[in-house]
Amino acid sequence: MKFASFLGPTGIVAGVVRGAAVVPLDGGDSVDWAGQPTGLLQHIGGGREAITTGTEVPLDSVELVAPIPVPRRNIICVGQNYVEHSIEFDKSGFNATAGKGIPDRPVVFTKAPTTVIGPEQEIPAHDELTQSLDYEAELAVIIGREGRDISPDDAMSHVWGYTIINDVTARDIQHAHRQWFLGKSKDGLCPMGPFAVTADEVDYRDMLIETRINGELRQSAKTVDLIFDIPELIATISAGMTLVPGDIIATGTPPGVGIGFDPPRFLRAGDVIEMTITGLGTLVNTVGAAGNP
Repeated sequence: MKFASFLGPTGIVAGVVRGAAVVPLDGGDSVDWAGQPTGLLQHIGGGREAITTGTEVPLDSVELVAPIPVPRRNIICVGQNYVEHSIEFDKSGFNATAGKGIPDRPVVFTKAPTTVIGPEQEIPAHDELTQSLDYEAELAVIIGREGRDISPDDAMSHVWGYTIINDVTARDIQHAHRQWFLGKSKDGLCPMGPFAVTADEVDYRDMLIETRINGELRQSAKTVDLIFDIPELIATISAGMTLVPGDIIATGTPPGVGIGFDPPRFLRAGDVIEMTITGLGTLVNTVGAAGNP
């Protein structure tokens, strides 16, 4: 099933997407998104079907927000998880971390919850802090069942579904601090959406990820090319650490990001970013004007 979150008369509403319409979930308009951002999860899972109520609303008549607008914890992210992206990152000169080359184990960092914005929202320029905003299309896993020390064989039973994330990065800040959190966690640097799609709807092993900037194809790769696949990522991340429903794991970006070009092709005000992943739709955002924090 495909879900969306959108602005209703009294707040954020969760609903099931049916064709070009969305149907509010039963109780979807009374979810405490700040304290319980997993409103979608409580309506479907463990064999339960989603219960809808109310009237279908045309998708083009509502303002979509991120499927999980306020994650309860930092978004867990994986870096350098495609061979060619790892190579382009090292060649760019922006990789100031101690270890370079193709990783022999997952490279994990996080993004703050305040980075999350929805489809069609403007990405803040943060030009008072950076002149090197970059894009990164990523398949994001939504955890639906709590677990710790999860084995690779059992990992997929903990996955509720998937969404698209743009792991926007201030490359100069990432480089200057020799770690990635500050360059990845400025407000608004994690567009998410447009939908959350349950795991049974797609094959995570064979999904095409593409990014277009102002219509120009920049990234194109399949998830089969991941260095560390989703079961291995879940096993590694959950070792000694409990994953909870609503946790989001961004699995890494393919080659073709801005730093992969010579000279680099960083995002500029007015750039339109379109990210498409098989079965998940297209996430579209525009970079805001300079001076728009």
